[in-house]
Amino acid sequence: MSSTAIHTVGDALAHARRIIGAGDTPLTPTTAHAILAHVVGRGRAWLLAHPEAPLDAGAAARFAGLIDRAAGGEPLAHLVGEREFYGLTFAVTPDVLIPRPETEAVVDVMLAWLDAQDHPAPRLADVGTGSGAIAVTLALKRPGARLTATDISAPALAVARCNAERHAVADRIDFILADLLAPLAGPFDAVAANLPYVNHEELAALAVGRWEPRVALDGGPDGLDHVRRLLADLPPRLTSPSLLVLEIGHDQGPRAVRLCEAAFPAARVALLPDLAGLDRIISVEVP
Repeated sequence: MSSTAIHTVGDALAHARRIIGAGDTPLTPTTAHAILAHVVGRGRAWLLAHPEAPLDAGAAARFAGLIDRAAGGEPLAHLVGEREFYGLTFAVTPDVLIPRPETEAVVDVMLAWLDAQDHPAPRLADVGTGSGAIAVTLALKRPGARLTATDISAPALAVARCNAERHAVADRIDFILADLLAPLAGPFDAVAANLPYVNHEELAALAVGRWEPRVALDGGPDGLDHVRRLLADLPPRLTSPSLLVLEIGHDQGPRAVRLCEAAFPAARVALLPDLAGLDRIISVEVP
């Protein structure tokens, strides 16, 4: 069935089912429903309840094109141009890493520490901000905070600024084109860093590397190059007390903990699970 044969919601879903049933494809019914919901501006429940609802030729062609791209492996977030993170909607483009639910744990750890400190106006940094998901979420959750968000990619920072404007927090976030924190003196009360942590061997086999920017994934030979560089530069840029929260690879915990302990000998370093139960979050509480 081509787009010219798609006249209703039911036709569109039948078209997707045929592609799914025709062979090996990453397209799923859930993705097909999400794409159709995006095209028609209605929720999944409405789609299922109204298979007879008409689709004009433009909507049908757009749906068919997006379904073909999804069948080729392109991520849903790129197809619809957005992704949910921490209950918020963020614009996403191929210039940024797609926000993952597991990264929400970074925000959880930061918020819990800020609550314990009862700091009315903390100075926070989000290193390697990408889409700005962490920085924007923290700004929304802590209206008194002032944030600095850095990224080495100018296109990524443009996306992050767009998201800050979307959520009306752009006036409290300074977006800086920088390699980690290199040009910034701080000081910061808390730093979040979801840096590239995929090692070269894994990156070569990673299908997602086809769709997302390599600069947001490549962590060097063992995946920890950027963590080492951040830890070398960070100590003089922190207040006392302060917090560092890192997201790392699922198999990097013990090595990354040792690096953090060496950089901050007096700190309390904890390896914490993400929302999937994997030990991928490191909390470094500096006295």
